[in-house]
Amino acid sequence: MRDADFVQVNGIVFETGYLRAPDEATFADDVVMELKLGETEVTFVREELDGAEYVGDGAYLLKSGALLRFLTSATIH
Repeated sequence: MRDADFVQVNGIVFETGYLRAPDEATFADDVVMELKLGETEVTFVREELDGAEYVGDGAYLLKSGALLRFLTSATIH
């Protein structure tokens, strides 16, 4: 999560604006992820990510039913 350049939400790829890995210092209503796609901004709070289930292939299923996948940019040498 920490090093993700992009996050795919239900098949739509958003650019990462802000990411904070939830820890003991974050509360349920703390923003842990802000994503952007053009003029569209999506925000997730810790409570939305708590209890996410890893479903394979780098994907997590949230309680809301949203499917998240954290992506990084590839570097070609």
